[in-house]
Amino acid sequence: MRVFSRMYEQTLRWAAHRYAPRYLAVLSFAESSFFPIPPDVMLAPMALARPNRALHFAALTTVFSVLGGLFGYLIGYFAIELVMPLIVQFGQLGAYEQAQDWFMEYGFWVVLIAGFSPIPYKVFTIAAGALILPVIPFVLASLVGRGGRFFLVALLVGWGGPRVEPLLKRYIDWLGWGTVILLIAAYFYLR
Repeated sequence: MRVFSRMYEQTLRWAAHRYAPRYLAVLSFAESSFFPIPPDVMLAPMALARPNRALHFAALTTVFSVLGGLFGYLIGYFAIELVMPLIVQFGQLGAYEQAQDWFMEYGFWVVLIAGFSPIPYKVFTIAAGALILPVIPFVLASLVGRGGRFFLVALLVGWGGPRVEPLLKRYIDWLGWGTVILLIAAYFYLR
């Protein structure tokens, strides 16, 4: 069951590609509105491979994640009826309803915290649009939340550099499956 180590090796190959920053931008945009894989999986190896560019990659990830978040917002604003069956089909209805409840209670702060949450960010962006959360606070909270997350990843990986890579490679499958278990536990806890 070495699924994550194979994905890690593939991601390292993508991260070394000359168009890797473009791939990272596209992944960051897509993940914030409809795609399931978070950009951290590409940001981390890119920061590891080029620590001197780690902050640049974090900024790129942040900007395109926020732009993707705005696209998710537009999906929620204009097409929530069309995407609701997909939210249900992909098992995200509970997360979507939880995001709505949190928006009603905490507003701006939910978007900020969502940048670090195990609940997929796209759920929050679509819910924000469906609930017509004011756009400027949404963008500001997205910049701070997502930026905080991506700069933290880039700084930690860039700082740890080659010292961290052998440990990451050795334990990537354990970390991957541990994360899956934590996400499942969080899902059942929040239900």
